[in-house]
Amino acid sequence: MHTEGDTWVCRSCENEDPRESNAEAAMAIREGQQDDGAPAVADTTQGSTETMQEPCPADDCDSDQAYSEMMPKPGGSYEVRLLTCVECGHKWRES
Repeated sequence: MHTEGDTWVCRSCENEDPRESNAEAAMAIREGQQDDGAPAVADTTQGSTETMQEPCPADDCDSDQAYSEMMPKPGGSYEVRLLTCVECGHKWRES
C-alpha cells in the first residue's frame, strides 16, 4: 500500500483506507531497521549421494562425475538440476 493524501491505497486492488496517525506512529520505518545481511542459503548438493556422468566445466579439472540435486525454482514453475563436481567441488547448474 502507498499513501495518497489522507488515504492508504492498495497498488493491486485499489482498496482505500483512511490514514490513522496513531497506527502509523507504531509502524517500523526503514531508518529504524537493522540490516542483518543476506539470509543463509542451504547448499542443496551437500550430503547428496546421487552421481551422474557429467563433465566438469572447470578449466583445471578432468572429472566426468558430479553429484546431482533437483531444486525447485522460485514460483514452483519447474525444477533446476544443480551439479557439484565429485573431484574439485566446482558447482554449476544444468541449462
